[in-house]
Amino acid sequence: MSDLDKDHQDHVQAERLLKYREQHKHRLNYMPWLYWSLKAKNRVWAEQWQKEYQQYLMDMETVEIGENCFISPLAHIFAEPGRKISIGDNCFIAADCTLHGPLTIGNEVAINHHCILDGGRVGITIHDQVRIAAYCHMYAFDHGMDLEQPIYKQAVTSKGIEIFEDVWLGAHVGIKDGISIGKQAVIGMNSMVTKDVAEREIVAGNPAKFIRYRH
Repeated sequence: MSDLDKDHQDHVQAERLLKYREQHKHRLNYMPWLYWSLKAKNRVWAEQWQKEYQQYLMDMETVEIGENCFISPLAHIFAEPGRKISIGDNCFIAADCTLHGPLTIGNEVAINHHCILDGGRVGITIHDQVRIAAYCHMYAFDHGMDLEQPIYKQAVTSKGIEIFEDVWLGAHVGIKDGISIGKQAVIGMNSMVTKDVAEREIVAGNPAKFIRYRH
């Protein structure tokens, strides 16, 4: 093989590796739990990729990020001064999420793709080991509904949302302002939570209603 042929072969191989890496990043953006099972050769570039992006995010926004986290660059994270976002250790935030502080996230929290968390004025607190499936929405604010003026002119209120340890939110769950969800509770898919949920309760529906306790 001539040097020219070898150079061409090396170039083709390098392009293929680059394309593979970009596809791998795309997969991690939407399935970030795979980040912790990467082979050593992939872990090297993935950790550097995450280190650079997380540093950029902390430089641009009022964000604190713990150790060994995965934050998708395709997520939308906004934390202007006064609306701080704090993320604990071993968390992941997948692609197409929108997070707006104030927001406090504990350790080992999973936020899957297309979730929206807006802390309003008071904020959202998510304790350790909470699992949030895709397309969940939390809004820690609300509008008044007085008929004497349009909705957009109504006063905005904010009470805050708190989700305690080891809670599982199924896909497409909505949580309104002022709600507290007790530890180890489970919220079924497509549920709208309008009342507090006690520890170990399983609830589902729109509005969400008690089904049974976890044993």
